[in-house]
Amino acid sequence: MRKRPVLALFAAAAALLLVGAQPALANKGHGHGHGNGNGNGNGHGNGSMPVVFVQLNQPSGNAIAVYDRAGNGQLTLAGTYPTGGLGGTASPGTESDRLASQGSLAYVAHGHTLIAVNAGSDTVSTFKVKGDTLQLKGVVASGGQFPASIAVHHKLVYVLNSGGTGIVQGFRLHGHRLVAIPGSARSLGLANGDPPDFLTAPGQVGFTPDGRKLIVTTKVSGSNIDVFQVGHDGRLSATPVVNPSATPVPFAFTFGPLGRLVSGEAGTSSVTTYRIDPSGTLSDPKSQSDGQMALCWILRVHGFYYVSNTASNNLSSFTIDSTGQPTLLNAVAATTNPGPIDLAASGHFLYAETGSTATVDEFQIMSDGSLVPIGSVTGLPPGIEGIAAK
Repeated sequence: MRKRPVLALFAAAAALLLVGAQPALANKGHGHGHGNGNGNGNGHGNGSMPVVFVQLNQPSGNAIAVYDRAGNGQLTLAGTYPTGGLGGTASPGTESDRLASQGSLAYVAHGHTLIAVNAGSDTVSTFKVKGDTLQLKGVVASGGQFPASIAVHHKLVYVLNSGGTGIVQGFRLHGHRLVAIPGSARSLGLANGDPPDFLTAPGQVGFTPDGRKLIVTTKVSGSNIDVFQVGHDGRLSATPVVNPSATPVPFAFTFGPLGRLVSGEAGTSSVTTYRIDPSGTLSDPKSQSDGQMALCWILRVHGFYYVSNTASNNLSSFTIDSTGQPTLLNAVAATTNPGPIDLAASGHFLYAETGSTATVDEFQIMSDGSLVPIGSVTGLPPGIEGIAAK
């Protein structure tokens, strides 16, 4: 495993992100396509239509761009829909990673609902999804400062607020609207500002596959992975089990064979898997580095695991065996535009946002896990973050 000092790594990453921003291309991403920009688009109305949602995250007004996915995987703008809130920028104001999180946009398939954070106005928006059109249904207080990540299990939703002490707030989905669960807020005990520093902000909130536990990563503020128990009433245990990560700076996560946690850990650019014990303790860590810089975002697709190396401008791929051991499949599975961040998949296609260059890079996923570039969506505003697919 190739190691780098954590502070040196993040200094290099921060320098790249601060100076790597390029001028925005033609403002195609704000064009309304089939929609009229106020949620009254005239899309096709086909509930099975494959679409990709991109959160624009602009401080002057957040919005969601909706793209139709063609059979060849390429995306075409169908409409842009305001969220009714404001985008946010974590300090020190990097263009590439403004929210410093994974999961700021979530699509709930069973309810045809899209949930988006508004980090600049401390709110969360919900949309009804019909084909490639959105209808704004509600905007609610997030329960804290700088909401940055969303977890969904059936109708139970938790929002991670990364500013201040770090608050996770619970909600129930009623139709296409969120209703706060009284007494569900829990503090992570952090000491962040509002907005938080992107290095010390927590990275992601997510449920275990069975919905019995809620997990939060804390990045540099502790290099810990917090595990809460989830009660039958949707409320969390009073305090989490705090687990130190096997390698520094746990950022984003997914799940692997037998429900193991699969964590992207930026300090040594590693993927680490853990067994989640019933008590909430993480055990049996198994790690593998990709030899790149600032592995942060991670996505499981068809048994392969893809990660964004935001300071190396590329994606890597892994496999994980039945024991939980990660194996590096390809250190550079694909090169990207500068500053790759959040990832989403639709069918056999992978989409990677780049916050500084404001693109969505498109790839076809081959049967062996290799990636073939098929194009890029351009014209989006710098600072985009949050991507989901239907």
